[in-house]
Amino acid sequence: MRLLTFRKNGVRKVGLYIDGRVVDLPRAYMRHFSTDTAPSFLYDMKKLIAMGEPALEIVKKIATKGPPVTNAIWEPPVPNPEKILAVAINYRAHGEESGVAPPVRPYFFSKLPNALVGHEGRVIKPKVSKAVDWEVELVMVIGKVGKYVEVERAMDYVFGYMVGNDISMRDWQFPRDPQLGPQWIWGKSMDTAAPTGPYIVTKDELPNPHDVTLRLRVNGQIEQVGNTRDLIHSMPQLIHWASQGITLKPGDLIFTGTPPGVGYAKGRYLKGGDVVEAEADGIGTLRNYVVEE
Repeated sequence: MRLLTFRKNGVRKVGLYIDGRVVDLPRAYMRHFSTDTAPSFLYDMKKLIAMGEPALEIVKKIATKGPPVTNAIWEPPVPNPEKILAVAINYRAHGEESGVAPPVRPYFFSKLPNALVGHEGRVIKPKVSKAVDWEVELVMVIGKVGKYVEVERAMDYVFGYMVGNDISMRDWQFPRDPQLGPQWIWGKSMDTAAPTGPYIVTKDELPNPHDVTLRLRVNGQIEQVGNTRDLIHSMPQLIHWASQGITLKPGDLIFTGTPPGVGYAKGRYLKGGDVVEAEADGIGTLRNYVVEE
């Protein structure tokens, strides 16, 4: 299934992307069961994820009953995650272009919820940054509560996958503070610096997430190409390390790293008017529009 969050007439709802159209799941539920209300998990993706298989069975049952949605606003599939974790230098070639050796274990930083923006949304180029960069990534969506998760069981905690773009303000991220290192908050979490979407593909539809080709285009020109088979630290390893002393919860997001081809290595950055398309085979294309603040 391909599940998304959209807004129509000021109301946020969960939708299903099927046959090139968006199905309004609350309206589908009311039509199928002849009610005038729908359960709250059809208005909140995090609740749907937390309910697990029973909620998905209801979605399957009503999938063909809802009217198609027109003129809806795509939102981040999970608009309200408790945690957004991202991993630095998880492709060897990206480490080489950045001049950074591969870490012996995953090196995580966080992105804040204010950075989230959905498919077809605007990415704001902050007036305080002149070096706004792109990073296409496969994003894991956590499906259940877990802490100190064993590597062998880690994929049981995945609900699904989506495309992410780790927008980075390089002139704030670098230069490094001589004592404290990179400025991760300013460098990674200015407003709209975490596009995600266009929807969540449930993990049954992507049986091998370690063989997914990623691409990123700016104004139609390919800037990045890579495959998740080249991850330094696998997705089970990322979940294992992310859960050390931290309780992962339904709806949490883990950005798994970016392949080579970022603007920082080329001396090229995003500007107002640019169209950025981040793509993952088996999932889809996340499109965003850069605007000057």
